[in-house]
Amino acid sequence: MNKDQKHQSVSSPLTLHPSPLMMPDKFHEECAVFGVFGHEEAANLTYLGLYALQHRGQEASGIVSGDGDQFFVQKGMGLVADLYDKSVLAKLPGHMAIGHNRYSTAGGNDLKNVQPLIVNFALGNLALAHNGNLINAQVLRNELEAYGAIFQSTSDSEVIIHLIAHSRADSFLGRIVDALNRVRGAFSVVLLTDNGLIAARDPYGLRPLCLGRLRSSWVVASETCAFDLLDAEYVREVEPGELIVISDNGVDSHRPFPKKDPAMCVFEYVYFARPDSRIFGGDVVYTTRKALGMQLARESWVPADIVIPVPDSGVPAALGYAEGGGIPFETGLIRNHYVGRTFIEPEQSIRHFGVKVKLNAVSEVLRGKRVVVVDDSLVRGTTSRKIVKMIRQAGAKEVHMRISSPPIVSPCFYGIDTPTKKELIASDHTAEEIRKYITADSLAYLSIDGMLKAAPGRPDQYCSACFTERYPIPFTRAEELQLGLFEPTY
Repeated sequence: MNKDQKHQSVSSPLTLHPSPLMMPDKFHEECAVFGVFGHEEAANLTYLGLYALQHRGQEASGIVSGDGDQFFVQKGMGLVADLYDKSVLAKLPGHMAIGHNRYSTAGGNDLKNVQPLIVNFALGNLALAHNGNLINAQVLRNELEAYGAIFQSTSDSEVIIHLIAHSRADSFLGRIVDALNRVRGAFSVVLLTDNGLIAARDPYGLRPLCLGRLRSSWVVASETCAFDLLDAEYVREVEPGELIVISDNGVDSHRPFPKKDPAMCVFEYVYFARPDSRIFGGDVVYTTRKALGMQLARESWVPADIVIPVPDSGVPAALGYAEGGGIPFETGLIRNHYVGRTFIEPEQSIRHFGVKVKLNAVSEVLRGKRVVVVDDSLVRGTTSRKIVKMIRQAGAKEVHMRISSPPIVSPCFYGIDTPTKKELIASDHTAEEIRKYITADSLAYLSIDGMLKAAPGRPDQYCSACFTERYPIPFTRAEELQLGLFEPTY
């Protein structure tokens, strides 16, 4: 970076790690990317876009803006609303900007890993924001370090930066294409240069990325809910294997990557994406989640008095189950939406304290009832066990757990922070064993065929590796070693 560039870090309050009691029994969201070109309030729009995409990452956030000559940066640890105000955004001039919300799927929770990453080459300034995970990141990092590359972060995304720097292509675009053709795994990236914005999606289309229009300006985002907040028009998704260049000349589309069969992450429909977003060129996510619940009712109906969701992510599927099963929908669990990552635990034991901080059972709704509880997924089973016991404590006569996705048996290597295989309860336990553990009267998952049937489009266009252990990108032996997929022999 040249001396004229401005680096500033936004301060944020000390964040304490939650107690193990409060560790969510869910997959963590990956990351969010956003970009805008051709608007005098580019940084302000990026702030709003990141605000809409907060659900995809809550650990850190960053914005880089550009005026054609300089880059300006603000980033820090914490939530979007806590990091940016008018005075901070005033330090981000320019007609183009990119932003990133982070959940640390690779690399630690550290300010040096907060994106966008910024560098200066002989060809100019470059900033990068990346959603996804690269399965060959460590292999490439070892190779680059052997050639003298010095890494500033532990993020796999920095590998892309160094590959661009080491490329011998004549143009910036050529270097970016070279770099992205060497990485393997999931990437939906936005890059800022002195001349414009570049957005690219891996050939499998694992993570979402979409293109929008705001009058004469262009915007890109992980999900369309960011466009809705800005009153921007959704144009289309960035196709798998597509790279688009947005500049004063408009939008140019390129297809620089080898063609692959699409393998879009079906878990985006199950849990990650916001229900009001449109991803992968399909229906609004809410519609799909409701369809998952209806299919679940067809497969595993049980006589019951009411259907209740585990809020908030289980609501659409519970509505679908109630409609498909002809059972009244009720709100039997109330969520506290203001739970932060820092809290004081009681010295004396309170039963199910970790869950009660977030959820409270409504005994007037549950007492004496046969209850179907619908959740979107079951990972470790610890939270489900506490929820079942809480519902029984509130007076329910029967508790039947229904999960609107199949059993999760495998970790993800494409940008989701999943537990190891041994921490996934379904990897080595039957449904009956899990039912006994969570103390439910019955437990049923949605079938893999049922999930893919409810999702938009062709069943073969989705990656469902976390349910099947069939990964769409074959691992090399070196990658298997780096990812810990087997123990090396000596």
